[in-house]
Amino acid sequence: MNEVILKEANLEIKRFFNLDSRAYSTGVLSSKVKELLGLVASLVLRCNDCITYHILQCHELGVSKEEFYEAFNVALVVGGSIVIPHLRRAVEILEECFQ
Repeated sequence: MNEVILKEANLEIKRFFNLDSRAYSTGVLSSKVKELLGLVASLVLRCNDCITYHILQCHELGVSKEEFYEAFNVALVVGGSIVIPHLRRAVEILEECFQ
């Protein structure tokens, strides 16, 4: 749906999408680290669509299962037990990626 949204002439939306994309490009922190940060934030915020997106991005960037599980642990520590249902969904997506 990004293509449909960006076809419209709304400059503010286009600027936000550009800002979002640029935030995950390599700088002092690698894209891999930034995507893991996005994954942790998404787990804590309990956004399944965002969790799926960041898992796919992380997988493309070569994040190992061990790295994913360390990130999952950070999300649990920060977000508490309310993150557990979203962690289950994350692991389901992760398992599909590593098949």
